[in-house]
Amino acid sequence: MKVKVILKETIKGVGKKDEIVEVKDGYANNFLLNKNKAVLATPENIKKLEAQKAKIQKNHDRDVQNANELKELLAKKEIVLKVKAGANNKVFGSIGGKEIAQAVKEQLGIEIDKKKVSTDSKVKELGTHEVEIKLHTEVKAILKVKVEGKE
Repeated sequence: MKVKVILKETIKGVGKKDEIVEVKDGYANNFLLNKNKAVLATPENIKKLEAQKAKIQKNHDRDVQNANELKELLAKKEIVLKVKAGANNKVFGSIGGKEIAQAVKEQLGIEIDKKKVSTDSKVKELGTHEVEIKLHTEVKAILKVKVEGKE
């Protein structure tokens, strides 16, 4: 006999977290339910799962909207970094995510995690550069970074 359960965690060969799966009743009773890895797929538990998924989706949509608004704001802005530079307009060292995130916080008052600044865009020359910032898994912004030499 088979029984439907809602998985509380991903189990290899069975299914993913929050998925409704059909398993043999012995496996369900002796392992999944006993070890608190699943709950029975009763109408009440299915309603709870759907409400939880709706809440997660709503939060996800809000996060994407906030990220898009920030993307629009950053697209219109430019930050200026003053650094020491040598001949040929080469910067001593390079400007990475940490320096860019710090400048955005100081100049625009916006907190950005340095890990979200694309590492492949290390700035090594004077001039204006476009740096990619990952605001969300689905939203990436382009920020103009103007690098000027300081005396």
